[in-house]
Amino acid sequence: MQLRSTKTLYSYWNDIRGARSAPDRRDIDPTRIRDALAYTFILESEDGLDFSFRLAGSHLCASYCRELKGRSFGALWPARDRDALDTLVRAVTEDHAIAVLTFEGRSERNETLAFETALFPLRHNGVTCSRIMGSMTALDTPYWLGIHPIVQQRITGLRLIWPDDASDSIATGFSIASDSDQTTRFGAALREPMPSMPSSLAGVSARRYAHLAVIDGGKAQ
Repeated sequence: MQLRSTKTLYSYWNDIRGARSAPDRRDIDPTRIRDALAYTFILESEDGLDFSFRLAGSHLCASYCRELKGRSFGALWPARDRDALDTLVRAVTEDHAIAVLTFEGRSERNETLAFETALFPLRHNGVTCSRIMGSMTALDTPYWLGIHPIVQQRITGLRLIWPDDASDSIATGFSIASDSDQTTRFGAALREPMPSMPSSLAGVSARRYAHLAVIDGGKAQ
């Protein structure tokens, strides 16, 4: 994880999960990740396979020049990346890993821009197959971002960070808001102006596999 927004979300996710392998969706307090909200999204699925955007921050919607709520997450990716993406999603929902990927986005005018994306497991109604929290951030801020939409993208790097061996117990005995209340609160916060982004990304070594760079990760500490 190289970008501030990704690191912020990871640190918060790691903090609120406590001894669990993944936090509950209702544990999220958007005021604690204010600086990362523009880059944050929530995915939902009814079958644990096909995920769509339940919520999407202003930076994501600006990058594609459209509202992403209700749109398919998988449909953003080309056919040759679908198997890799499905594997990452299963690692997140079934094994509670964190998936980090980089991708190259291309505009309708053939302009290119690199992005960093991270996927974090979330519990919802006691299971981790129906919600995913994520972040998506451009590595630079060219003049055309938000004017010319990203219309094509391809994965350029993959990384999985595995959870530690902490207990998977779920805290009980306290009052929590309903998922719909949290969605309204979280969705409103996502529309706040986005902070400045770094202009470059430090290079890392990686093994090549076809057109993808596979980077070995570690454990979530």
